[in-house]
Amino acid sequence: MTEEWVGGMVTDHGDGGPPTVEEWRPVSVPGRPAGFDDEGPIAYRTRFEDPRRDAEERALLECRGAYDRATFWINGARLGTNEPHFLPARLEFEPEPENELIVVCERPDSFAGIYETDEVPAHFGTPGIWWGVEIESRPAAFFRRVRARPRLGTNSDSKQSAGTAGATSTNASPDDAGAAIDVTLEIDAGEGVDDAVSLSLRPEGFRGGATMERIPVRVDAGQRTTVSKTLTIDEPSLWWPRGYGPQRRYTVRAKLGEEAVERTVGLRTVERDADGLLVNGRRVRARGFTRLPGGDPREDVDRAVDANATMLRARAHVPPREFYGACDDAGILVWQDLPATGTGSGSDFNLPIERGTELATALVEEYGRHPSLAMYGVYDRPMDPFAEPLGSGLLAKLALRYRVWRTSVDHGPATEIAESIPDDRPVVPTVGAPGTGADASHLALGWQYLEADDVDWLLETYPALHEVVGGFGAGSVATDDADPAAIPGIDPALLERRADDAETSQLDQARTLKTIAEALRRRSCGILTASTLRDSAPGGGMGVYTVDGEPKRAAEALARSFEPVQAVLDGPASPGTVGITLCNDTHDALEPIVGWRAGDSTETERVSVGPLETAAVGTVRIPKDAEQVDLEVAVDGRKIRNSYEL
Repeated sequence: MTEEWVGGMVTDHGDGGPPTVEEWRPVSVPGRPAGFDDEGPIAYRTRFEDPRRDAEERALLECRGAYDRATFWINGARLGTNEPHFLPARLEFEPEPENELIVVCERPDSFAGIYETDEVPAHFGTPGIWWGVEIESRPAAFFRRVRARPRLGTNSDSKQSAGTAGATSTNASPDDAGAAIDVTLEIDAGEGVDDAVSLSLRPEGFRGGATMERIPVRVDAGQRTTVSKTLTIDEPSLWWPRGYGPQRRYTVRAKLGEEAVERTVGLRTVERDADGLLVNGRRVRARGFTRLPGGDPREDVDRAVDANATMLRARAHVPPREFYGACDDAGILVWQDLPATGTGSGSDFNLPIERGTELATALVEEYGRHPSLAMYGVYDRPMDPFAEPLGSGLLAKLALRYRVWRTSVDHGPATEIAESIPDDRPVVPTVGAPGTGADASHLALGWQYLEADDVDWLLETYPALHEVVGGFGAGSVATDDADPAAIPGIDPALLERRADDAETSQLDQARTLKTIAEALRRRSCGILTASTLRDSAPGGGMGVYTVDGEPKRAAEALARSFEPVQAVLDGPASPGTVGITLCNDTHDALEPIVGWRAGDSTETERVSVGPLETAAVGTVRIPKDAEQVDLEVAVDGRKIRNSYEL
């Protein structure tokens, strides 16, 4: 297909015909072109030749990521519409030797999510073809839809021994009930079919049994039919989050004549209780980052792995399929939000329930087969009681308690939408600040209110805040010449209050995130995501990586804080006596040697810590002239370091 596209603002939708565009100009597809009025419909046009090799074949258009309501025209005829953008449009058409395609993209009426906020550049929400268009030739009879959904047995008793019992790290379902993959095939017959579909199942990248089935198909020309088959696996190999086992998957292949389609799935269960997540009946610690749109999603997954993350939260937006493929490969759990947030200027506290339910259903349909998809979120930060920041000290704590007391949020619509989502994965109806009564907390210590060192006071005052943490962080600039007022998602006054230059702002960001992350780990927080993985624009932002993927100081700091086995200080690194806690997020009982150095003083201690537990190590005396405190854990032939600048 041609790579040459033009785009322009729609001035007239036309009376049954293609839209009118006043001026066409070259654009890149896929992409988010800047410079258009992103409030109005935008049309995109290209020309292409007949993709078929002979007249018996059929022409099919597939468009992914046409944001958000898309209407398709080919050769002046309206072909169809598609919504929402994360569901691919698949439309058949009768081609001519030379063809013209026009795609009209419009903003959604509701559920714009992160794109209606100032946390990403304005052009991120420009209606456009974000992910790609393919025009291809298909045989006369082809698979219009192939759906593969895995099912794995669960054991209600698994929670009683979630730390050590249950499935092994490679195979066996939690109750040894085996597994099944339900396959549904929709066949579009341009010519009569009296044949059989070959359906095979093979392990992907590991040894295991393969199976093959044949499903008879008989359908008249011009008709469609749907056939289903359940493939069973007696001794399944499971998909695990990174650090807890291998990422085993299976590929289902359906073949009819020359037509062949594959779907890759993973087998695992996900549950949530008061202590966090259970995957395949075993406790796992989910720690990681929120992620904003933009950039290569596969590279962002690599960055998360480098930072020792086990989870990424797609905050108030839906990423492309490449994101999920990368998370499946890497063993990264995904917390997938609906595109709903209360932080935008056009946000609506009264979520449209019917529309939210439709979007949730679409999410399950499109991404439900991915083993990395671990949980859903509905509504991000319905309101912010700390939009007017607080300082620090006793008066600020009193003011915070007052704002928490007076804040009230109606969670009814978000809860109703959450109840419509299938129960095979946990759902978090709301994420919000202290006082909003949200199901997961968003913490802004050291940024909007108080200091990072006040985290223990906050969590002791409001213990529920540490159960599930959907975001915490602080901003920083990438360079000294960055203009804070031009950085999306940054309040310039907050940044200027805390730092004068890039180096200081990045040090402050690193210290803030490290302090909060380690306080949450000391309290065995089961699910925590820092805000955010990568900046959305040049100059800086809330990310621990710049928009170009360069690590800031906070990236290394959190990578150390997120080490599965790590020693952390119990309080601020300042002259005096501070306790040390050993955190163990693994399934193994350990007896490492923990060492620490402050000034000229060095000590070591052998410590026993159980699986998924913490243990007190001792205390470090920090002299007044010390510049840094260093901790070290020696375990399994590896030395894991942590450090604190005074």
